[in-house]
Formats: sequence, C-alpha cells, structure tokens
Amino acid sequence: MTTTDPVQMLIDAGAIPASPFSESSRYRGVALATLRRADGSLVAYCRRRFIPPRREIALAAVHLVQGGERPDLLAQAFYEQPLLYWRIADGNAVIDPFELSDTLGARIAIPMPPGAG
Repeated sequence: MTTTDPVQMLIDAGAIPASPFSESSRYRGVALATLRRADGSLVAYCRRRFIPPRREIALAAVHLVQGGERPDLLAQAFYEQPLLYWRIADGNAVIDPFELSDTLGARIAIPMPPGAG
C-alpha cells in the first residue's frame, strides 16, 4: 500500500525517526496511532503498553530498601541510568514508582538490565 502522507514517507525513507522515544523510554517500541476529532483534526497517541507478568521478568537481584532511596537512584545504582526506574517498577508490578521506596526494609525485585540475559 502506497502512502501519500508526507510524514510517513519521511519516516519510511529514514529521514526522521520512526519512534519519538529515546532508547531508555518505557514507550520505545510502542506503536503510535492517531484519533480523528469531531472537528477533523488528528491527535497522535501511544497505544497501550503491556507489561509482562512478573514471573516472566528475569531478575538480577533483590534489594532491601534503605533510607533516602528513590526509584531513580536505584536505577542509577543498578543500571547506571536513572531514567530506567520504570524497569524496576514494572518488575514489582507497581503503578506509582515511589511505592518502591516508601517502606524501609521492603524487598524489591531488580530486573535484569536492558540487553542482558
């Protein structure tokens, strides 16, 4: 199917990236879609991101929460990239990443780093 959408043509030609998200984004690889409003304008959005079941997420470690820790600091410590805090949230099935470090002494799963395993 040939497209006449100039933006899609540029994406297909490699002139602009197909994904607006960085390599560390939780939305990298998630499909984009558009919604046509009643006035005819288009709104772009990300389709739903599905998180694998916890049992399917390979773990690198289990960590005991200590005082002063935050999700971004844990991601920096384990992945050397604070923006990957969402991987730890996904591995613990929490929506609010700050739930990870709310309770001192809590055990939290640390998933394998990106590209490992």
